[in-house]
Amino acid sequence: MGGGRGSRLVPLTRERCKPAVPLAGKYRLVDIPISNCLNSGYNEIYVLTQFNTASLHRHIQEAYKFDPFAGGCVDILSAEQTDKDGGWYQGTADAVRQNLNHFGTMHEGDLFIILSGDQLFRMDLADVVRSHDASRADVTLTAKPMGLDEAEGLGLMRVDDSLEITEFVEKPKDPAIIEGLSVGESVTRRMKDPGADSYCLASMGIYVFNAEALSDALDSEYTDFGKEVIPNLLGQMKLCSYIFDDYWEDIGTVKAFFECNLRLTDPVPPFNFYNEDYRIFTRARYLPASKVNACTVDHAVMADGCIVTDAHLNRCSLGVRSVVNQGSLLDNVVMMGADFFETVDDFEENQSLGRPNIGVGKGCRIHNAILDKNVRIGDNVVLDPDGLPDNFGPDVEIAIRDGIVVVCKDTVVPEGFVLKAES
Repeated sequence: MGGGRGSRLVPLTRERCKPAVPLAGKYRLVDIPISNCLNSGYNEIYVLTQFNTASLHRHIQEAYKFDPFAGGCVDILSAEQTDKDGGWYQGTADAVRQNLNHFGTMHEGDLFIILSGDQLFRMDLADVVRSHDASRADVTLTAKPMGLDEAEGLGLMRVDDSLEITEFVEKPKDPAIIEGLSVGESVTRRMKDPGADSYCLASMGIYVFNAEALSDALDSEYTDFGKEVIPNLLGQMKLCSYIFDDYWEDIGTVKAFFECNLRLTDPVPPFNFYNEDYRIFTRARYLPASKVNACTVDHAVMADGCIVTDAHLNRCSLGVRSVVNQGSLLDNVVMMGADFFETVDDFEENQSLGRPNIGVGKGCRIHNAILDKNVRIGDNVVLDPDGLPDNFGPDVEIAIRDGIVVVCKDTVVPEGFVLKAES
């Protein structure tokens, strides 16, 4: 599911949809669910898109090419007008409903796995299917045990000892209701190290449907799986949960995106991109190796094609073709890099126009920031959002959201620019 507007990730989603947002230097968010499918042995994949989709379509077309003899596909299904329906997707369920004709004839025994396009996790979906078959469920929901203080704003469920779902509450805020949904031993036995804390089960927005159950569920006016379809299936179909007690991050906000990327710089990050048995796939760019010249680096992730010279990096994620120049200090920075390398001719043109080269100039001080693609930051720029209010309107090129500076895509920051609270 890649059709959401991504309003909580603005300004990162001004010109791209949420699944197309760069992640971990060289990936896109959509690479995570696609890789989970491929690593689980499922290669018939459909990506449902709607808003700001050009970069997502380009990435998928360039990244996922299959052997014609082996079969498989990653097909993009955008919202489209037809004789029967001329509207946009009205929600997750409506998006699937509008595309049922593209999935081919449904047969008894067919299963559909529905995934979100903006989550960071590693899951063996084949194991979820095995659990679904063993329980003889019509629908299986993957569920993440969450501490009671973390559960607000998530869809929560109550299950019996066989993990059949008996109640579903969409995003409760009342602490008493959340506490009333805390799980028993049937769930804690399946957790790795539960300790003495209390937990409830949060829906991850990942569903396995029998073909007939999906067809019946969508034969309605309901538009959203979490808010309408799933709650209304209780008592009509058998709904079971699959307990997933591993790292899972819903990258729905600027803060979550920022912190998720910085955690990848930890010595042992909670999500491991270095697992060769369960790779995360993405577009092959054929870029040169990165160059690091006389730098001080304390915890960083650096993608291909970077050039960093006499700079200081502390907890930084640098995307492809990132350039950082002499004397600059980057502290807690997610830099998305650039779409192309500049040439000598480009440098001469930039100088004649009085604009900085792509990347970070000399002598800059940047703290708690996201630098989007192709930004041009002049020399001696200071960016530090500490103590400043949020400001992320539609025309703001250097935004602050969730206490993080976001320099929007293609923005030019002039030499000597200072964004910092007064002492």
